[in-house]
Amino acid sequence: MVLEATMIVVDNSESSRNGDYVPSRWEAQSDAVNLIFSAKTQANPESSVGLMSMGGKGPEVLVTLTTDFGKVLDGMHRTKIRGSTHLATGIQIAGLALKHRQNKSQRQRIIVFTCSPIAESEAQLVKLAKRMKKNNISIDFIAFGDLEPENTKKLEVFNENIKGGDGSHLAVIPPGPSLLSDTLVTTPILSADGVAPRGGTDEAGADGGGGGFEFGVDPSTDPELAIALRMSMEEEKARQEREDKGKEPPKGESLEGIPEENQPLLDGQGEASASGGDKMDEDKKESNEEAKEEEKKDGDGDADKMDTA
Repeated sequence: MVLEATMIVVDNSESSRNGDYVPSRWEAQSDAVNLIFSAKTQANPESSVGLMSMGGKGPEVLVTLTTDFGKVLDGMHRTKIRGSTHLATGIQIAGLALKHRQNKSQRQRIIVFTCSPIAESEAQLVKLAKRMKKNNISIDFIAFGDLEPENTKKLEVFNENIKGGDGSHLAVIPPGPSLLSDTLVTTPILSADGVAPRGGTDEAGADGGGGGFEFGVDPSTDPELAIALRMSMEEEKARQEREDKGKEPPKGESLEGIPEENQPLLDGQGEASASGGDKMDEDKKESNEEAKEEEKKDGDGDADKMDTA
């Protein structure tokens, strides 16, 4: 898998307060950041992810490159929504943060969320794109919110000038009933990392509902819950196996010698069937025994008569 150092740049401008994305633009970004972190670290455990914002008075590095998901969550929680975006400055600072990565063998990537108007001109963005490409930095844009033609055109021009061997992508996601993160999974930004769509089925056959994770729980974020669900499943499976074994007849017992109640006494050729023949033999024995007892009684009677005579 690809070993990467990724800086995620979120848009915390006033435009992120809008509720045209479920539940809001800011909350949709937060959910997508969690998904990106999980995808990058699961694709390669040695990959690292950093977080910064580009709204307010100026860009701010919230979390340096890390593999600790808790730090990223804390950084999102501390971020305040305010001001307007500083796209070009934010990308430059993210590039500097990648330059100081500890593992120099990691490929460099910046993922930028933008949901507000872009103040920079096309010429400024083209110049920035060429500089980032020269430094071997791939940049992915996730455009949502204010999708005016002017904004999308600037992003398309930037993307055309930075495309390289590692791939830089532009995902334009319009408002809709689905979550931003669910739509993001289907884009090249995350599909290259082998992330299964939520609600689907991953390669292992586990039902989705949690990013393709088994039982719908990401083991990296909540390992205790994942272990508890797995143990519960194994216990239930063992219980069902015990019940199935209890329903099976004991070995060594055979039902062949037990005659059926409704079996006819005669077979198709008019001869006594097996069970019918047995029954007739029993009746014949009983009648013979009764006849012997009557003869014995008659013999005793005759003897008494001769004694009296």
